Amino acid sequence: MRSWPAMTELSGSERGAPHLPERDTPLESQTKRQTKTPSRRAVRFWRVLFLGVVMAFIVLLAVRLWQTNVQEQRAAGEAPELRFTTFDGEEVDLSELRGQGVVINFWASWCTPCREEADLLEQTWRREKENGIVFLGLDYLDQEPAALAYLAEFDITYPNGPDLRSQAARRYRIQGVPETFFISPEGRIVETVVGPIASQQELDALLDRIRP
Repeated sequence: MRSWPAMTELSGSERGAPHLPERDTPLESQTKRQTKTPSRRAVRFWRVLFLGVVMAFIVLLAVRLWQTNVQEQRAAGEAPELRFTTFDGEEVDLSELRGQGVVINFWASWCTPCREEADLLEQTWRREKENGIVFLGLDYLDQEPAALAYLAEFDITYPNGPDLRSQAARRYRIQGVPETFFISPEGRIVETVVGPIASQQELDALLDRIRP
């Protein structure tokens, strides 16, 4: 009689269980996640950086447009009201100077650029005071002894006084010192110079625009 090879008995799991892919161990899964994480972080970093640069550009552009608009308004508008008492006790009222060209210079003793134009303003005032041009000086955020020493140093004789509580500076919306306003005989701001006036030629050209 022919014999058949013995059949090996299979367990239930071997007979009917489907073949499943091998799963990663917890350590392998964590390693894969850690490998992908830097890529996502890098994308997030560059995205945030790009948005930050765009926002900074928009803010800078808005500030520039605002400054330009303010300067245009000041250069073409009615001169704000101005009353002050000089260091010598003289009362000055801008409204009483209608019919004359007026130069208003904001300055301070601690302001280095102010010194660059101090002598130029004084000498031009002495030349023009009989020609219908008035110079006025307003001392900004300063101490009176230092301000008086500054006036004496440059032998400044045109009317100057303290801008108490910065009232005039706020009305004229100055950006700093020195800053000079040129006002027509009709009381309108014709030109504003931010920073020191560079030369006699520049100053004379500005005065020609406000002569009575």
